[in-house]
Amino acid sequence: MPAFSAGRLDKVTEREIVADEEFLRAWRYGDTAIKMLKKGVVPPYPQFYELLYTYASGVNPALNARINERFSKGDVPDTELVDVLCDEFLRHSGAEERLTSVSEEIANSVEAVHEAIDNATLNASHYSGLLQTATGDLELEMSREELSALSARLLSETRKMQTANNELEEKLDASRENILTLKKELEEVRRESMIDPLTKIYNRKRFDTGLTEAVEVAEENGEALTLLLLDIDHFKKFNDTYSHQVGDQVLRLVAMTMNNCVRSDDLAARYGGEEFAVIMPQTEMRQALKVAENMRRMIEARDLLKRSTNEKLGNLTVSIGAASYRAGDSESSLIERADKCLYQAKNQGRNCVVDESRLSKDGTEAA
Repeated sequence: MPAFSAGRLDKVTEREIVADEEFLRAWRYGDTAIKMLKKGVVPPYPQFYELLYTYASGVNPALNARINERFSKGDVPDTELVDVLCDEFLRHSGAEERLTSVSEEIANSVEAVHEAIDNATLNASHYSGLLQTATGDLELEMSREELSALSARLLSETRKMQTANNELEEKLDASRENILTLKKELEEVRRESMIDPLTKIYNRKRFDTGLTEAVEVAEENGEALTLLLLDIDHFKKFNDTYSHQVGDQVLRLVAMTMNNCVRSDDLAARYGGEEFAVIMPQTEMRQALKVAENMRRMIEARDLLKRSTNEKLGNLTVSIGAASYRAGDSESSLIERADKCLYQAKNQGRNCVVDESRLSKDGTEAA
């Protein structure tokens, strides 16, 4: 790093100044990331460092919003949280690369179609000009030889035009098939980008868009809408006692059970960490509570085994909060009420379902 003394400041180039500023800025980001790793007792694995360095730099607003949200609840960025965020924000590069590749191929196909149409337009203009010239020639007196030569030229140009049209048709057919194939692949990539890689249900990104759509429909049509927020009880204990592999098994088990309980119109998603959510359009609270209670019982009834040793790890339980859409609700206000219900379920001893009727106006348990 250049040493900027007062005596040589006038000799320092702009490039050196910029390089020095970049160095200091990068060092500050790295120092912040290391401090966060130490605070959460998180191993300084490259992916964990990259995640927190990205947070420190502020280049990913969605990541910063998620971490700040957890900080606002008093959470420390521990290994579990950082690993979850790595899954969400750093490990989708494959899908992103495929998306970029497919988009480029579609752009190339469209460009090829435009080029083919442009060539066909030029050919048509040339042919039209030739016909106009021939029309003028035919109005003049022509010998048999001249007429025969004109006919041969028109016939030759007509055949060229037919060939060009056939080639255009073939190119358009090929481009149409290619674009249809790419469209299917693009849809597949888009779907993959909405799936949580661990649990194979929808991720937070799809939850956010799904809730926005559901709230808009409920507001426009006056239809019922219920949101469930679910949290695995004592999840940290599973991780600390039996390892993260067992924790992953628990997450997959809960996700699979949720999917088996909801309808095809519902949207089950991993909300973050050990939290899950279910968006239930056209569903009154009474119906939603039946689904939530069934979900809770099914999860509690499952025996958890450690796959490597078949060791019984006991029963798993969840707490669930439920809130229904009210006129004028935003996505955040609906989530906030469901979260209060979830918090109350935790306070009541966990392994239960709490809806808004159990809350008073200030969010505490109603008498």
